[in-house]
Amino acid sequence: MTDTSRQAPWYLFDYGMVVSTAPRPSDWATLEQATGLDLRSASSSYWASREAFDAGRIGPAEYWAEVLGRPVPSADLDQLERLDAAQWSRLNPQTIAVLETLRSRRAKVALLSNMPRGMAEWHLDGSGWVGYFSRLYFSGKLGMAKPDPRIFRYVAAELSAHPEDIVFIDDNATNIAAARELGFRTILHTSQTDLYFDLSKP
Repeated sequence: MTDTSRQAPWYLFDYGMVVSTAPRPSDWATLEQATGLDLRSASSSYWASREAFDAGRIGPAEYWAEVLGRPVPSADLDQLERLDAAQWSRLNPQTIAVLETLRSRRAKVALLSNMPRGMAEWHLDGSGWVGYFSRLYFSGKLGMAKPDPRIFRYVAAELSAHPEDIVFIDDNATNIAAARELGFRTILHTSQTDLYFDLSKP
C-alpha cells in the first residue's frame, strides 16, 4: 500500500458490507421473531424508510412504526434498536486485516457510514473496530447520507483534503459514482475485492 501523490492519502471506508459483513440468516430470524415480519427481502418494510432513518430525517420511533405498521412501545423500541445494531456488528476479517496494516503504517484512515444515530452511538460506546479510524462520520449525526454530494464535500473539508487525495471504499455503486464525480479515488468493494492489491495502486 504505497502512494505516489504529493500528499499521503486518506483512506475513507464505508462500514456496512465493507468493515462489517451482511447479517446472517440467524440475525434476521431473531429480528423477525421480535417483529413478526419477514424483513430480509429488499422489498420489505425494513428497507422502505431506511434512507430517511439513516439520514436522520426520521427517528427510531417513527422508523420502527413504519416498519411494523403500528406505534411501538418504548421497551420494544429499545429491543429492536439493539437487535438491529447487533446484526450489523459482525466484522469482515479481510477488511480488518487491511485496517491493521494501515494502522501499522500510520496511514490516515476515516470512516463514512450511512448509519442511524442510535446505531452509531451503540458502536461508539464499545465496538473495537472504532479504534482503527482517526475520524468517524455517520449520516444520522450529520443529517445527510450518501450518495448526497454534500456529505462527500463535508467530509473532504473536515479532513482538509482534496478529493483526489481521498480513497473511498464502498460496496454501493451509486455511492461510488457520486464520490468519483466529485474527484474522489474510489474502490467498489465486493466479495471478490482484494483491498491489499487495490490500495497499492497509485
